[in-house]
Amino acid sequence: MSQEAVIEVDQLVVDYGKGSKLHRAVDGISFSVREGECVGFIGANGAGKSTTIKTLMGFMFPSSGQAGVFGARAGTPESRRRIGYLPEVALYYPFMKARELLELYGGLGGLSRVDIRARVPGILEKVGLSDQGESLLKSFSKGMQQRLGIAQSLITEPDLLVYDELNSGLDPLGRVDLREVLLDLKSQGRTIFFSSHELNEVENLCDRVIMIHRGRILKNAPLAEIQEETGGTSLEAYFISLVGGTQTVT
Repeated sequence: MSQEAVIEVDQLVVDYGKGSKLHRAVDGISFSVREGECVGFIGANGAGKSTTIKTLMGFMFPSSGQAGVFGARAGTPESRRRIGYLPEVALYYPFMKARELLELYGGLGGLSRVDIRARVPGILEKVGLSDQGESLLKSFSKGMQQRLGIAQSLITEPDLLVYDELNSGLDPLGRVDLREVLLDLKSQGRTIFFSSHELNEVENLCDRVIMIHRGRILKNAPLAEIQEETGGTSLEAYFISLVGGTQTVT
């Protein structure tokens, strides 16, 4: 594996509000994600996961510290060009067809019409929507919308995939299908960084886990190292032991 850092976060602080209403969502965290790694970013509700991911995408700005992607400041066109992203809640125009949505995202990503038309059928098949290309999005269930969101993140064949709550809305079959898609991407050397409340999937997919609690990193270690340290204890049980409570990781 190359040692190039795809994501670099250095003493990142992100605040909401001002004055007496100031809330520190991310409190001086540092980590990196190397090329070809699959890293799970886990923590309880309000831990700072989504805030960190939004900062990496340039939707929020650091109060102090730095966040970079592919050697460029997070949020710049240079940093975004090679990213496929799916937010925690993805909203799409209900009267657009699935094929049209992928064509839109492919065009925004700089693909030619020829390339887009060649890629769309295969991507729809990959996410289990091969017979839904001409269906209106208003007819899609939450799980189908999540599958389509994953498809749009793949249309430009990005080098880095960033997902916030990866398994949101997916049924057990959808989770299995998604796991196969991500394992295939891992085998191709793509870099994957995601948050998820399905810690079984984190254990099945990830090379490394970053645990965050109340805006600070509790653990950043290879999954194999954590498993050896805990004697096979589940990630959820291990996280709870670190925070000293009974919280569910979500």
